[in-house]
Amino acid sequence: MTPNAAKRPLQLNEQGQLCHFLSLDGLPRELLTELLDTADSFLEVGARAVKKVPLLRGKTVCNVFFENSTRTRTTFELAAKRLSADVITLNVSTSSTSKGETLTDTLRNLEAMAADMFVVRHADSGAAHFIAEHVCPNVAVINGGDGRHAHPTQGMLDMLTIRRHKGGFEQLSVAIVGDILHSRVARSDMLALRTLGCRDIRVIAPKTLLPVGVEQYGVRVFTDINEGLRDVDVVIMLRLQRERMQGGLLPSEGEFFRLYGLTEQRLQLAKPDALVMHPGPINRGVEIESAVADGPQSVILNQVTYGIAVRMAVLSMAMSGQAARRQPNQESEELN
Repeated sequence: MTPNAAKRPLQLNEQGQLCHFLSLDGLPRELLTELLDTADSFLEVGARAVKKVPLLRGKTVCNVFFENSTRTRTTFELAAKRLSADVITLNVSTSSTSKGETLTDTLRNLEAMAADMFVVRHADSGAAHFIAEHVCPNVAVINGGDGRHAHPTQGMLDMLTIRRHKGGFEQLSVAIVGDILHSRVARSDMLALRTLGCRDIRVIAPKTLLPVGVEQYGVRVFTDINEGLRDVDVVIMLRLQRERMQGGLLPSEGEFFRLYGLTEQRLQLAKPDALVMHPGPINRGVEIESAVADGPQSVILNQVTYGIAVRMAVLSMAMSGQAARRQPNQESEELN
């Protein structure tokens, strides 16, 4: 697990604008800040009577989910529709690939639908990058989560949540707690926090759920949750990903909760105004108790709301970046 392994230079066009969104690794701080600022501007759209802007009118966004998801898929659909795009959602896990079709064949069939953007979720790390490398020109690819590798829009909605409630990153202590080993969200959060200037990033987990080399992300590692939570400003809890575990990494879920679950008592070790976050879905009584998940310090539902705005920002910026790559005689098709 090396931070430099996932750099994706094809994410940016010649002008340094976003044209694909595959990973946060290698993206400059200025671009992440621009994305957060753009998402901020889209938040008010959700409060309107008519929740639409015309930025992607006439464009087609195809959500291609090789792996099941409700929250991510729904928020991407809402984001595209609020930008006035036409939206197609394909649950590929129950269609062609289950009958033996290759990823390349699936891609070619999707291209035949003349989509302008693919939002891809896949169980294999690197799948979104593979598609971005092989897709026809001027089609943007957005990573909706790939294997253990990355979940960049979740990472950025977590950053928007923190920035809106805390104002900035430089003076914060942020703890990421739980199944670090299998979590693409943890990787994206660590990269985003480091890029945005957070100086104290902590990961808290049993040794069996810590990746080798995680310190390369500029984090401090704790195996004692009570020590790791002391005086933090933000606590990001992670789901135990049993579906990705092989072998006996944990004795039991009950034992994990006893040693690493976020309870009201443990939360008192953090600062009094500490935020409690979780990418969902929540396993109550496994990584977090209900009193904390539903308590006054929880911003878990805010994360869902902010996720729509972040995905609107990513879709609009990537489409604009793709438009800037076109030949001069095509540049009259700029987004309105």
